[in-house]
Amino acid sequence: MVIPDWKEQEWDPEKPNAYAGIFHFHFWRFGEWVDVVIDDRLPTVNNQLIYCHSSSRNEFWCALVEKAYAKLAGCYQALDGGNTADALVDFTGGVSEPIDLTEGDFANDEAKRNQLFERVLKVHSRGGLISASIKAVTAADMEARLACGLVKGHAYAITDVRKVRLGHGLLAFFKSEKLDMIRLRNPWGEREWNGPWSDTSEEWQKVSKSEREKLGVTVQDDGEFWMTFEDLCRYFTDIIKCRLINTSYLSIHKTWEEARLRGAWTRHEDPLQNRSGGCINHKDTFFQNPQYIFDVKKPEDEVLICIQQRPKQSTRRDGKGENLAIGFDIYKVEENRQYRMHSLQHRAASSIYINSRSVFLRTEQPEGRYVIIPTTFEPGHTGEFLLRVFTDVPANCRELRLDEPPRTCWSSLCGYPQQVTQVHVLGAAGLKDSPTGANSYVIIKCEGDKVRSAVQKGTSTPEYDVKGVFYRKKPSQPITVQIWNHRVLKDEFLGQVHLKANADDLQALHTLHLRDRNSRQPSDLPGTVAVRVLSSASLTAV
Repeated sequence: MVIPDWKEQEWDPEKPNAYAGIFHFHFWRFGEWVDVVIDDRLPTVNNQLIYCHSSSRNEFWCALVEKAYAKLAGCYQALDGGNTADALVDFTGGVSEPIDLTEGDFANDEAKRNQLFERVLKVHSRGGLISASIKAVTAADMEARLACGLVKGHAYAITDVRKVRLGHGLLAFFKSEKLDMIRLRNPWGEREWNGPWSDTSEEWQKVSKSEREKLGVTVQDDGEFWMTFEDLCRYFTDIIKCRLINTSYLSIHKTWEEARLRGAWTRHEDPLQNRSGGCINHKDTFFQNPQYIFDVKKPEDEVLICIQQRPKQSTRRDGKGENLAIGFDIYKVEENRQYRMHSLQHRAASSIYINSRSVFLRTEQPEGRYVIIPTTFEPGHTGEFLLRVFTDVPANCRELRLDEPPRTCWSSLCGYPQQVTQVHVLGAAGLKDSPTGANSYVIIKCEGDKVRSAVQKGTSTPEYDVKGVFYRKKPSQPITVQIWNHRVLKDEFLGQVHLKANADDLQALHTLHLRDRNSRQPSDLPGTVAVRVLSSASLTAV
């Protein structure tokens, strides 16, 4: 809530002595709501407010909010040409997702455009904030008015998102032809779009009077106007959606689970303690960055990830410092990983790298374990950041701090790992089949530790794509890979293989025949399994 206890802060003519001339405002900064207190002196010229003002002369809330925000930023100048996405987050505590309409070709790709409209509608219906703008490439472009009435370099607020019914009377009801429509507002409070569906355009004759009244269509030059979503995608270059992430279990809407972790890029001469390795272009230092692990526990889940760097405030005169170019990569890793990554694995997703205060990514990922590596673009840069991860079910998100198993007082008695082995079971072929195909899964076992894949239904050639990493105290003991058929009453054993997984085994990919569990003289069973193995005596090799 940007204006806390607004009734108590409101001017009350019946209690003039209660007015103290100060106001409180709350803004969301770096993971917490910050209280900003200001007095009621507002900058004017010739007794007129210079900056933000209401059309009503006795309404001052927007000018007061602007003053508080300027104080937070350092000065009024710091708000000039500010970043809309950052402002939306500061006012809501949500996460901003910028969308480049030109790059995505939404004007010409109807399927993509329809999908985007549904997302915009969902964000709007759940109280999120959305803005649209037209990029101003040069200084001369800034606030240039186009022939269609739109202004470049402006953040237009999207004030309504509707599917508008066309036609009149019962015909409209039964024909049910609907148009995707957006209502926008120019921050100047005047000058509007003059194309199709603008205030006085003939297109409104296609809509019944009752529908027009419901939409609040006016013919005033009040800065607010309607246009089709297709035209919005054609004339505007960018949209910013600021989602209010719902984490309340009492809500009827989708509830997200949020993990919020604070971290920092720090420099250290020791590579194992350095945490400012730069992006993947710098392969020698990339894995020295902070690393965070999380689990996707559904067959497939939507994951929202946002990284925000702490705002750098240089001097009060400037009010703002330079942001670092930041971003992050997400890797699908072994199901049982507990220690930091040291070598490349499958990159599941990647954000853009940009010198923005925050970077957002929405991605869908299959069940499994993942590592997020947030980085600055160049190595050696330092700064603090806030990582926010939203999933449908708790993801057990945490930082990976250790590079290898720790040595304890028990290590001398119980032994310490001599070798690390990564086992990647790709899939199987020719499994014992039933009329509907096998519902198989794989288990990788090593020294009491085991990793199990999801069930692959109805196929004799399953693709498991499951990995395990094992820190082995007894490298001479083989690793066992077993395949089972999932049944209602009792699972059926389909075969197994033993892997020696020696560090000097240079053949990475093995295709092995399944065998039974006879320890003395195992015999072949139907099917083969494809396994990739990587072993090393250095525990920080994987």
